Formats: sequence, C-alpha cells, structure tokens
Amino acid sequence: MNKSYANLISVLFIILLSLAISCSKNKQRANKSGSTEDSVTHPTENVAAINTSSGNVNFVTASKMVMPAVVHIKINFNASSEYGASGSGVIISPDGFIATNNHVVENASAIDVTLHDKRTFSAKLIGRDPNTDLALLKIEANNLPVVKFGNSDKVQIGEWVLAVGFPLSLNTTVTAGIVSAKARSIGIINRPGSNRRQNNEASEGNMAVESFIQTDAAINSGNSGGALVNTNGELIGINSAIASQTGSYAGYAFAIPVNLAKKILDDLKNFGVVKRGVLGVSFPSPSAEDQYLKQQGLNPALVNGVYIIGVQNESAAAEAGLKEGDIIQSIDGIVLNSSTVFSERIARHKPGDVIKLTYQRNGAIAIASVTLHSEEVVKTKNTEANSGTALKELYNRLGANFAPLTAEIKQHFNISTGVLVTKVRRGGFFDQAGIPAGTIIVFINGKPIHNPEDIDVALLSAQSGIIQILAIAPDGSKVVFDFSIGT
Repeated sequence: MNKSYANLISVLFIILLSLAISCSKNKQRANKSGSTEDSVTHPTENVAAINTSSGNVNFVTASKMVMPAVVHIKINFNASSEYGASGSGVIISPDGFIATNNHVVENASAIDVTLHDKRTFSAKLIGRDPNTDLALLKIEANNLPVVKFGNSDKVQIGEWVLAVGFPLSLNTTVTAGIVSAKARSIGIINRPGSNRRQNNEASEGNMAVESFIQTDAAINSGNSGGALVNTNGELIGINSAIASQTGSYAGYAFAIPVNLAKKILDDLKNFGVVKRGVLGVSFPSPSAEDQYLKQQGLNPALVNGVYIIGVQNESAAAEAGLKEGDIIQSIDGIVLNSSTVFSERIARHKPGDVIKLTYQRNGAIAIASVTLHSEEVVKTKNTEANSGTALKELYNRLGANFAPLTAEIKQHFNISTGVLVTKVRRGGFFDQAGIPAGTIIVFINGKPIHNPEDIDVALLSAQSGIIQILAIAPDGSKVVFDFSIGT
C-alpha cells in the first residue's frame, strides 16, 4: 500500500468516525425531548394541547345560540314620535314574552321591540316590579327563538360568562368576562335618579331585593335588560346595572340572578303583579351590618347567618316564635352567608309557602317551620296597628331628630327641599352608618322630603322593606344609605 493511499484511508476513517459521533449525540438529544421529528414538525399541536388543558373556552357556539333571542327595546315618552331611551330584552317564550328591566320601560308611553332579524313589533307591558328591577313585555309573534333558562344557584365565582345586548344603540353585541362575585348589594334599585325614578314618584311599597351576580364582562348603557349567559348558552341573569362614576363601563357590572327572575316573571305573566311571601323580620343593611354587630358587642366573623334586629307583630316570623337577637343560619337547608342571599331566598317564595329556618338563640340551635304571609296582610296589619307606636319604633332605630330647613341652608346648598338632621343618638342606624348631624335628607325611597312629616309617611309606607336615603353631607357631597327594616 503506497503512502498516499494510506493517508486517504485515514482521512475517510476520521470523517466516518465524526459522523457516527454526531449521529449518536443527536439521538441522545431526541431521546431526552421526544423524537427529533416530533419536536420539529409538530410544534403547533403541542402548543394547542397546552392551551386546551389550561382552560381556554370557545364562545362562538354560546353566542350563536343566544344572539337571535336578545332584542333591542326602544322607548317613547309622552307620546313623542321620537325614541327617548333604549335598552335590551330577552325572549323567554316562543309566543313573544320578553324579559327586561323595570327601569328600561318605566314611564314609557310606547314600547317598540326590534328582533335580531330586524323585524319590529309594538310591545305590550304585562307588568313590572320596581323592587327587583324586572319587567315583562309581550309582542304578537310566534315561533320565536328563546334563551334556555340555566340555574343561577350553580354559578361559580371565576366562571366564564357572556353579556349579550344592544349597548350604545349598536347592533347585537357580545362581551365576555368572569363572575367576580355573587349576592352583591349596591343600593341601586329604586334609588332616585334619571333612569331609576322619573317624576320623583315613590316606589311601590319598597321591598327592594338586591342579590346581583357581579361580572367584569363589559356592559354599557343600552345593555340593561339583556342576557347574561354561561358558556352553554344558558340564561343565568338579566343585566341590570354597572358600577361607574361616568355612566360608562368601568370594570364591574351586575345582573339579576335568573332563579329570582323566573319567579318574578312568572308572577307578572300569571297575575300582572308580584305575589310575595313576607317573613316579617328586619336586619341591618349590608353596608352597616358589621358596624351594628360590633356595637352589640358581637364579632362579625363569629356571626354565621343573618342577625335579626326586629320582628313585626303578628307576622309570620312572630307566629313561628322568632325573636330579636336570633341569628338565622339557613333557609330550606341553604346556608346563609349574607343578608342579600336571605332576602333573595325569601323573595323566591309566594304567600302560603312553608319554609324551614334554622336559627341560633343564646348559643343553641333551633328549627322553625314558617308559613309566609302576603304583602296585603302585612299592609293591612300595619295600617290597623297604632301608627304612633310604629313610628316611635322606627325613629328609635334611626336614632335621629329632624327639623325643617332654614332659608339660609336652602340658599347655601342651592336646594328647595329636604330636612335637616339636628341630632344623632348613639347606637341608632344614623350613628352606625356615620351620618352626622347637619346632614340634609333629600329623598327617602325615591320620594322627595319637604318636611319632617314626609319622613313619617316614608317610614310607615316602607315598614316591610329597605329605606333608601339620598342625602347631602355637611360638606356638600351627595351620599346614599340603605337601612333594612324587614323582609
């Protein structure tokens, strides 16, 4: 073998050895991370699998299911030929029954409904309930698409939801978000305001029930009365309000839970009015509850349930033996973690329904079966009762004295109505809520207050519900307070 041929053989051997080592290293890398072919040729499949396992949700199917059954509602006032307001509605039966908000159709002289397919109908107002902000409409049409009712009790915080409606008079719009809270009370129902009370009228026997589903799905003006649905396209709420300083979406929106709405809408369909079961107890409003309990020497964290501060004479609660100071812990086996849940549960019942309450008294647990009364019975008994005694009890709870406004005060605050809080007594609601002397009470339950006698009327007419007070603080700022006096 000549020398040049031997050198060539050596070079070829080195090249083959290098290739073998390189292939061995590539094989080792492939064994560690999967085959080289998989890691190179299918990266999108791996990413897709990761995204699916992380819980990404497809909203397309739910949107297609719901959009045809959400309508645009346009309102005329005072027989005007032009629309004065608009909102949304949800078709809940193929023959034309439509759910919406009371504040959307309140004081309307004419109501027009435009369907998803652009057909327009004149709607009849079947009934409305200011205390839950719900209303029922009817159009003469058949074979309409509907939204299937879901179960709001099963809704979980963190669950994806869709809001469907006609915000800002746009065409059908779908937004997505999550449920950020449940059983939320924000003191908006029956509050005096441009879209809540027109003509400064008083609310009808105010028994406001607020137990909203809170969501961060974007909702704006015009969404009111529209659908809040889960990812299965099932109706879980009727969109009602937003938390905003500007009137536009600012992060939180609120919907009436469908399990409450169904009872109210069924009553409006069958009777034209809501037939409510009344228990006849009062409790601190959510905003003042912790402060009230502390003043009673109780640790709010240790009060598991709804603390009763009063029981109406001859009420269903009184007949069942409930007393002031009892803590109602459950209703029909449902554990109560807030008074808003309690109010909603009672509001789902009709007169004559029997409910089972578990309550705590002096550390001992007791159970009572209670037959709920009707509003009519409660109002009759309140009328027949000594109004002076009832007023005295209510004023004791408020813990405040009042006087007419002087001309100087009216001029200073540029107002023509209201009464002055002259004294706040320790332990009363005004003291608990931090309402100081010098505050001016302007509205109670949507009714303007001109003199102390107007407060008497407002208190007596709301003995079974929530007192909502719109006031002007001594520094001139406007404030709203809620005071629960019964359910």
